[in-house]
Amino acid sequence: MKLLLRSLWLLPLLACDGDPAPAGETWTCAIEEAIPDYSNEIGCWDDYEKLASLPLDASIPGAQSVKTLVDRTDDNALYFTNSRCYPIHWDFASQFLSGNGLAPVGDLALFNTTEYYSPDRRFILGAVNYYAGPGAWAYEIAPYDTADATMIQTAYEAIRDHAYFGGDLAFHPTSVEQEALAETLPSSVKIVSTATLFEGIDYQPLNTGTSTGILRFYAADDVDGTYTPFREIVVLDGVPNDISIVAGIITAEFQTPLAHINVLSVNRGTPNMALRDALSNSTLRALEGRWVSLTVTTDSWTIEEITEAEAEAYWEEHKPEPITVTPIDVSVTELRDVDEIVDTVDLTASIKANIPVFGAKATNYGGLRLIGSEVPVQDGFVVPMYYYDQFMDDHGLWTEMATMMAAADWGDPAYREVELEAFKDRMRELPMRSEVVTAITERFLGQYPSGEKARFRSSTNAEDLGDFTGAGLYNSETGDPEVSNPDEDSIEWAVKKVWSQVWNPRAYEEREYYSMDHLDVGMALLVHPQFQEEEANGVAITGNIYDASGLEPAFYVNAQYLDYDVVLPDEGVVPDAYIHYYYQTGSPIVYILHSSFIEEGETVLSRDESQALADALDAINTFFAPAYGSTDGSWWAMDVEWKFDDQDTPGTPALFVKQARPFHGWSGAAAVVGSGECE
Repeated sequence: MKLLLRSLWLLPLLACDGDPAPAGETWTCAIEEAIPDYSNEIGCWDDYEKLASLPLDASIPGAQSVKTLVDRTDDNALYFTNSRCYPIHWDFASQFLSGNGLAPVGDLALFNTTEYYSPDRRFILGAVNYYAGPGAWAYEIAPYDTADATMIQTAYEAIRDHAYFGGDLAFHPTSVEQEALAETLPSSVKIVSTATLFEGIDYQPLNTGTSTGILRFYAADDVDGTYTPFREIVVLDGVPNDISIVAGIITAEFQTPLAHINVLSVNRGTPNMALRDALSNSTLRALEGRWVSLTVTTDSWTIEEITEAEAEAYWEEHKPEPITVTPIDVSVTELRDVDEIVDTVDLTASIKANIPVFGAKATNYGGLRLIGSEVPVQDGFVVPMYYYDQFMDDHGLWTEMATMMAAADWGDPAYREVELEAFKDRMRELPMRSEVVTAITERFLGQYPSGEKARFRSSTNAEDLGDFTGAGLYNSETGDPEVSNPDEDSIEWAVKKVWSQVWNPRAYEEREYYSMDHLDVGMALLVHPQFQEEEANGVAITGNIYDASGLEPAFYVNAQYLDYDVVLPDEGVVPDAYIHYYYQTGSPIVYILHSSFIEEGETVLSRDESQALADALDAINTFFAPAYGSTDGSWWAMDVEWKFDDQDTPGTPALFVKQARPFHGWSGAAAVVGSGECE
């Protein structure tokens, strides 16, 4: 795995047990109060812990953070602030450094504009983070902060000289721009890169939470695409592309937050974490085969043995609320253009009314088409639920499925899997009405140039919902109008194959987990031309998934070269992963991972392409806010799939947005750590 932020100076990082006190000069604790507002010096670990919180942006796990201010108008006076009591710099500065002989501090908007961007700023703002994994002390400024090299050096030296860890302190560039700036700093300012910090991280929280189950060890291949009992917490040697519902996941390989199994974990509300020594970890091995309670938090994990009765009691108290699926609506009988689905007069009501007719994917796609030029979306049409229902009714499949579900053995997941696969096979063998196949084929041929192939994309009324994503439950297929029906790869073959995905065993188990009525679920089809050879593809979240507080708004993006998969990658393959601080001056980008397929120092997307994508993400977030946005101020975002393709602009790849759906991310204020509470 390669990272874009390379080590500029190889800082020796020493793992620490307990108090991470460096060798050298003897210091004494400087803080006597149990809950201090600030200190001008940190003389021991206890001082640091009294002031520390979790960082607002926790993209590198296992960190604690103390915010710092250097007042340039007061002989560079240094303040280490209580970061639980004053989570943003303005909170502290406005209360303690305004008036009483000091220059007044303006309102938050003026403070942010001046103190992060102005060359004549009064304060140098930053934070000292301690990363427990590598045992590293790092001075950081915000990725969008435009502080020059002199400011960084001034703050670094002040902190170094007033903290017991000063000899081990290094400056950590948090953006590409800061990495370039770091090259101009004097050798007296040590530098540590994101890559070096990540090398020392052993624990990665992906989806926080608590669950109970029997602890089992598996190879990733053993659970990929097969049934695993849902009351198990699984320890895996790698990251599988797919997994059935389980109580919790621990992988020995690190994951990307948009990897398929984490999207599933977020959707299901199950804990998911990575631990580099998971297979050999003595604590885990000692509990193998036993009932346990696993808790994953943003900075640590715990596991303990419990009784089966305790596990069952927990399960009963925390089992998911049933989700009611609005039954399919067969009132629309014509093939419908995607531009004619959503009514923006009342977006919420329109989306709700059209999902039972056209499915959630096609309905949201229709919304994308209405946003504007900054969100380029292929045109297309929809085969509504009516035709799926007609096919099922023509062949008595509704009755057949109801009979299967009433069988005595249906409660056995292994039995269900065999029967559902057989049912899917029968669906694909049965004929469609010839007039329906003709209507779909003629519509496609009349709308698109000769030689194009039709992409049929699943669009059920039980996916991409505000309270249920259903990511990866249903597959899309491509049909060629020039292939005779119903031969493989023909229009009829592709349509029936997508329809049959309703009864994928994993889709059934996912719906069963949420007590959905399977007989209320249907499949509409979103149809547009197949992309041939895109230059890049990826997934983006229209919010900062590492910032639960909402104080560091940004977009999180996974970008991959050509058509290599992002959410279902091959083993060992990683995409570009970056945070785009779109709303900050300069729109800085922070790279976390770098794609396996490109040369060192390069990126999948150019700066202009990243900006075009960000413009689209902003517009998508704004458009769908009335329908899916938070009403209580909690964290929310849209999950967006996109491509860059030059099929219409040879040599110059252009952005196309493929789909958008509500993202089930974390919410609430960031947690804090330390020895006391803020009063």
